[in-house]
Amino acid sequence: MREIVNISLPEELNRAVEEIIKKENFATKSEFFRDLLRSRLEGKIVKDVADSRREIMDGKGKLLKSLKSLR
Repeated sequence: MREIVNISLPEELNRAVEEIIKKENFATKSEFFRDLLRSRLEGKIVKDVADSRREIMDGKGKLLKSLKSLR
């Protein structure tokens, strides 16, 4: 199911969006914004994984012997 979301952009941002749509061959503004949101969500996941790796490298990780250890 889809929901309609309306946003208001200043003229300058709207022009920038239209230029990107033409340059990168997006079919619609909706397609552009869906791609933008997916990229942001993927970026957060990548950051979270990197943060976790950093904690492990710093010795702050916890060795789990079983799934029960997650509790």
